[in-house]
Order: sequence, then structure tokens, then C-alpha cells
Amino acid sequence: MTPTPPVSGACPDTGPEALAAWLRLTLIPGIGGETQRKLLAAFGLPQHIFSTSFSNLRAVIGDKAAQLLLNTDNDRAVAAALQWAEGEDQHILTLADAEYPQALLEIPDPPSLLYVRGRCELLNQTALAIVGSRNPTPQGVQNAEDFAESLATEGLVIVSGLAIGIDTAAHRGALKAQGGSIAFIGTGIDRIYPARNLELAHQLARQGCVVSEFPLGTPAIASNFPRRNRLISGISRGVLVVEAAPQSGSLITARLAGEQGREVFAIPGSIHSPQSRGCHQLIKQGAKLVETAEDVRVELRWAGVVPNSGRFVATTDRLHTPEDPLLALLGFDPCSLDELAERSSLPVETLNTRLLQLELAGELCSLPGGRFQRLRTG
Repeated sequence: MTPTPPVSGACPDTGPEALAAWLRLTLIPGIGGETQRKLLAAFGLPQHIFSTSFSNLRAVIGDKAAQLLLNTDNDRAVAAALQWAEGEDQHILTLADAEYPQALLEIPDPPSLLYVRGRCELLNQTALAIVGSRNPTPQGVQNAEDFAESLATEGLVIVSGLAIGIDTAAHRGALKAQGGSIAFIGTGIDRIYPARNLELAHQLARQGCVVSEFPLGTPAIASNFPRRNRLISGISRGVLVVEAAPQSGSLITARLAGEQGREVFAIPGSIHSPQSRGCHQLIKQGAKLVETAEDVRVELRWAGVVPNSGRFVATTDRLHTPEDPLLALLGFDPCSLDELAERSSLPVETLNTRLLQLELAGELCSLPGGRFQRLRTG
């Protein structure tokens, strides 16, 4: 993988006019990232591109693209973006900015600019991506939150995509640890999707940051979400897949991570769970099987920043305490009330009471269809 070369030319001007030129370049419909990189490689900074003759532009990007470049009027969109960037903790970072995430310069197709809400300094700190199913099991949600909380406590920035399910749990775990978390979204920075995560996005903008490569106002378009996955993996030292079905978008992120030279981790699960099959597939293909947050830390050779005595340990690392015998009978696969009654020889009324007590204690959860599943807290 060849790192993206720095933008050629003199020391970049970081004033409004320079930023306006970057915005003008990136807000032309039909001039995508590949064309932008060709222009930047050939002519340097955007100011130089727009002062270049039509014949020189045509020689690099062709007649149609050169005409688009010089004839498109996007002044209103540029002005709107500049106005947005004047807001508190709102930033537009270009490839020429020192705050631009340096890890993204190592991937083949870094965005020419990024819209950022929140703490820009997190973009150049050591990060781990945690991704997975939008329809996780309760155990998957708990694993994502616990791993994120533990690793954020040790100083890793947790990266994900603000989707419902595992992404949400990963962000919440990092925030719970008072750690940093980055959300790469597939919409414009002013459009939060899904809407139910609006408050989480606001919290991330205060404590972490929310990042988009897409212009203001970009709605939720299906093709944009797999596209942003390369940024989730690219900015990270590794990608941890918590749960994933065989066709999950999380496997796209894992594949991109491998292509980008990042580590790929996967948490195994029940052989009967569809949400574990993607992880098992990754493990068969060479992903590192992890059972504890410590496994991830060791593989990344991350010494971490560990508080004096309050180090949080992920659920799977906790000291073992004596367990209710009913939990041993339940196992870790979903189980119906009738099956459990047969295994335990207990009356259904007694079982219902015991199961309710264990659920309130956080030891198990109830599932649709009258089934129960143990949570891996021991």
C-alpha cells in the first residue's frame, strides 16, 4: 500500500480563501476523490488548480471534467460550509492541515477534506475500531460496551459508525469511561442518522468527535455507508468485530482493515447464533480470536494509560464469583422455559421466579419467543 503523498506546493495558506478553494474543489458534482487527487498531484494546492489553464487541466483530467471544474458555480454551497465552520467546535480539515488524521494518509483514497464536530486532537491519537451487527444479541451489546469501556480506560480512542446496535454500544462504552470516541458518519455532518442517536451524537461532539467526508445536507444514501467504512478502519490500529452475520457491512470494514494493513480481531460466539457466523468466518480467514480486552491490548502492544487503582476490566476479565446453578444449566445458547424445566426438574412457577431474579441481577436476558440467554458476566 502506497501512502498518499502530501499536497505539493509551498507552505499552505490556512485562511478563509484557501479553505474556500478546497471547498470549491470538493463541492463540484462529478469531480470525485480520484479526480481531485490527480489534480492535487499535478498542480498542488486548490488555488493553483483554479489558476491553471484549461488546456493543462484537460491534459490531466479530460475535457468534460476540466469544463466542470472551471464552469460550475457552487459559491452558495461554499459560503454555507464556511459559515458552518464558524460554529463552536466545528472544523473543516483539508489534506494540507496538520490536524488532518495522518493515519488516513496511509490509505489509497483519503478524503480531500473532513467536516468535524468536536475534539480534532483525537484524530491523531491511537485508535481501535469496534463494529458489528445492527441487530445484535444482548450479549453482543454488553461485549461491545465492556470492551470499549475497558480499552478507552487504557487510553485507546474508540472508533465506530454511530449505527444502532454494536456501534452505539461501543460509543457508549467509551463515553462511560470518560474516554475519547470518534464517529464516522455516512451523511452530511449536519444530518444525523439514525435520528434516535441524535443525543449520542451531541454527546460525542462534546466528549469525542463526529466526522463526515460528505457535503453539508447529504442525506442517508445506502452507498455512502460502506464507503465511510474505509475511514473507520483506516484511522485505527485495528478493527474488532463483535457480532456480524455473514453478509454484514462489518465484514466490509474488516476486509478493508486487512487491505490497509490493520489488525483484525473477532469475538467468537455460539455456533447456533446467526450473529456469530460472520465472526467465525473472519477467524477462519485469519482474524485474531479475542476473549478479553487484554487480548486486544497485547496484540496491539499497547501499554496504555492505566489509572492508579480504578482500572476497569471488561466483563470477560472479571474475577469469577460463585454462580447460580441454574446458570450452568442454562448455558450460553438461547434456551426455552420448557427446555430449562426439563434440565432442572424444577416447577415452571419456581423457574419463572428464579429467572426473573437472575434477569434483574443482570445475569441473563429474555429473548423473543419465550427464550432466555445467559449474559457472559462470570
